[in-house]
Amino acid sequence: MSKTIQAVRGMNDMLPIDAPLWEFFEDTVRDWLRGYGYQQIRTPIVESTDLFVRSIGEVTDIVEKEMYSFEDRLNGEQLTLRPEGTASCVRAVVQHNLLYNAPQRLWYMGPMFRHERPQKGRYRQFHQVGVESLGFEGPDMDAEHIVMTARLWKLLGLQDVALEINTLGSAAARAQYRNRLIAYFEQHAEVLDEDAKRRLHSNPLRILDTKNPAMQALVEAAPRMTNDLDEVSLQHFEALQAMLKAAGVAYRINTRLVRGLDYYNATVFEWVTTRLGAQGTVCAGGRYDSLVEQIGGKPAPACGFAMGVERLLALLQDHAFAPPLAVPDAYVVHVGELADKQALGVAERLRDAGFSALLHCGGGSFKSQMKKADASGARFAVIIGDDEAQAGEASVKPLRGEGKQVRVALAQLADGLRG
Repeated sequence: MSKTIQAVRGMNDMLPIDAPLWEFFEDTVRDWLRGYGYQQIRTPIVESTDLFVRSIGEVTDIVEKEMYSFEDRLNGEQLTLRPEGTASCVRAVVQHNLLYNAPQRLWYMGPMFRHERPQKGRYRQFHQVGVESLGFEGPDMDAEHIVMTARLWKLLGLQDVALEINTLGSAAARAQYRNRLIAYFEQHAEVLDEDAKRRLHSNPLRILDTKNPAMQALVEAAPRMTNDLDEVSLQHFEALQAMLKAAGVAYRINTRLVRGLDYYNATVFEWVTTRLGAQGTVCAGGRYDSLVEQIGGKPAPACGFAMGVERLLALLQDHAFAPPLAVPDAYVVHVGELADKQALGVAERLRDAGFSALLHCGGGSFKSQMKKADASGARFAVIIGDDEAQAGEASVKPLRGEGKQVRVALAQLADGLRG
């Protein structure tokens, strides 16, 4: 016998027992985004590889090591399973000229793919909720993104989630800072690991994000970006901080926060927790004012963020959160040839009246069907035997709390469930 086929490592099934938690989270997110006036956008899972090379950066872990890329066998085109959502969203905005009349507040939800080493909170197929605001230049939009995420944590009942912010300044400021970093790291070349040496001249800011313990002291002593900020970048960052203080959002400035994608500039931020071990970042984002032009559109300011769904669900579970279970209003029990023929129509009648109804399928005795009705969690059993079927009636038996079984005409069945 052949070996049972398993899911691809790092790509997980969502089982029915997990569905209520996912549904609670997704419903909460939709209502939350609706309250801020964001509109949903959906983009393909597969995009041109060049989209991510151009946007994320050629010398990044994602592009160099983690992307699922392949050649289309029909036309030779280089394609990639999307590793993140911002580039796809911006590509769609540019392609469909969505910035023609007005700025855009957009959001999306769906699977992303990276060839990671699977561990808790880090998977090869993972899910993100992303929010992107395009055409907004000022720090007020940066502040809205941070304030709205703070509200989501309250809606979800999450604690121990802390905000870290930083600024990467303008392109000119980063160029000046980049040169200072290269000079600094060149003076300590003997401490650099292989990744750092490879990135030294192509992307030295990424060295600041190293997880290598042997390099932490070196990174901590490195020059600070704040010393190279131009006046406009400094004013933008100070205005953001003033807005966060006015909104009552606590934060910590982390001068080593650079994010792992090349398209960021100015504001960057992360929401982090200590309750998930090594995978402590649950939401991150910032400003990417050059990305629209990089992808082929007219220059336009933009900013956004993304949150890891699996990590947030793990955090909910760590808070011992139990989502409300979805149970049917009625379980339709039917025994007898005529009753069996009418049962489907009775269940549809209940649904027409706004009730959820679970129709028993597969036959069985009255006793066995009633056991399944009770196990379903339904509030009522709607019972049809041949006697009821001939009379155009059904019996309604409460399965939770007090109440007596009553027999009602099918025309009054909904009223029988309402009591």
